[in-house]
Amino acid sequence: MTVESVGALVKRTLPQIVAVLAGTLAAISDGMQYGWTAPVIPILLGPNSPVEVTPAQTEWLETLLMLGSFSGLSLTIFFVDRIGRKRSLLLSSFVTLLVWLVTALAPRVEYIFAARAFSGAAGNMAFVAAPMYVAEIADQKIRGFLSSIIYLMMLIGVLIIYSVAPFVPFYAHCVIGGALVSIELIVFPFMPESPYYLLYKNKPEEARKSLQWFRPNQNVEKELEDIKAAVQRQVTERGKPQDLIMVPSNRRAILIMAILNWAQHFSSISVLFMNMHVILEAAGSIYMANSIAAILFAVIMLVAASIASICIDKFGRRTLLILSSILTGLCLLVIAIYFTLKNMEYNVAAISWIPIVSVMLYACVFKLGLGMVPIVLTAELFPAKMKAMGMTIADGMYVTSSLLSLLIYQKLKDSYGMEYPFYIFSISCFFAALFTALFIPETKGKTLEEIQFILKGQKAPRKSVDSA
Repeated sequence: MTVESVGALVKRTLPQIVAVLAGTLAAISDGMQYGWTAPVIPILLGPNSPVEVTPAQTEWLETLLMLGSFSGLSLTIFFVDRIGRKRSLLLSSFVTLLVWLVTALAPRVEYIFAARAFSGAAGNMAFVAAPMYVAEIADQKIRGFLSSIIYLMMLIGVLIIYSVAPFVPFYAHCVIGGALVSIELIVFPFMPESPYYLLYKNKPEEARKSLQWFRPNQNVEKELEDIKAAVQRQVTERGKPQDLIMVPSNRRAILIMAILNWAQHFSSISVLFMNMHVILEAAGSIYMANSIAAILFAVIMLVAASIASICIDKFGRRTLLILSSILTGLCLLVIAIYFTLKNMEYNVAAISWIPIVSVMLYACVFKLGLGMVPIVLTAELFPAKMKAMGMTIADGMYVTSSLLSLLIYQKLKDSYGMEYPFYIFSISCFFAALFTALFIPETKGKTLEEIQFILKGQKAPRKSVDSA
């Protein structure tokens, strides 16, 4: 692709880029919530804590975020189809704004408990509605890039909370998080709703205006007819919960997302995010302060994710997934072997740099594929009738696998040694690479309608303008 063609593509898709950026600003705030406990718990346990907190109470601060995500599953399914993708994102942002306000002013830790639970529910809704919205407005040539922006925003949030929270008054990071969602609440209402959703709700004229806004100076009639045909075909299919299992194409989609969401967390990402200080301390690494290591880890992830967002529409989903899974597995295998040698009382002082280097390499290779591609595929694989339910269940699997990975890590580490969970995480990555090679189709450059034919094992009747 030439420089001129890239420039022309950006100019042609600029309204889509603007809408996606406006609609995913709250993901920065969600990233701050996800990484919040690592820098904030030491503050809450310190002498200048704004509220009185016990060590036992701090353990609930991570758990309640996940439990809040679970509690929001049914509401997410209801809202994204009832009020739309756009309004669901705005509702999520409004709740998140209240969360930051309560957190900043909380007189007791119970208020923060409630805020964390509501934050989990709001984040769940955002991470379902945003990929749906993006996939349904995006030009197929940049759909992968636009779909990955939400993860880039989340990583920016993690970096912000790591870099800011330890060094400023407690309320300051809450002001930053609240300001971000406030900007989305001000700007995003001016963006159109997804034309896909509008046609799903039988609003053809509004869908035409929406598509014209996203495709300026283009004749949208052909694409509008393609979307209409796709929606009409998909909504005539059964849309009951059991159809995720009974319909072969839906079953294949939910299996793919179950394995990928499982693989993401069983590649140890949640474990490293929430226990990096403990892991590096156990490794005996003396080459970098833990706080600096955490910031560097987040920076490397953000850079790698940015590169992946550019490459995902060039090299394809499968290539990045396979390569990333293999390299991530190798990084974790090195960490496991190091801890094995250390626990066997070998002198590892001369190679104590290996764990921190492996962790930083992990940050790079994980986000090049395994940490980015699943969010893109989630929005591509489910048909219109099953999209809300399928994506929400996939998000539930994401939360479940996160909790299980943390539980397995703690149990094995405490009972047998630090190396055992990392051997399991490494094997999981290699399995993810094999599964991708054998079962996951390439969706690069395909319309949402064509992807459904691929999942059904059928050939699309004709090549059409992107209906997403």
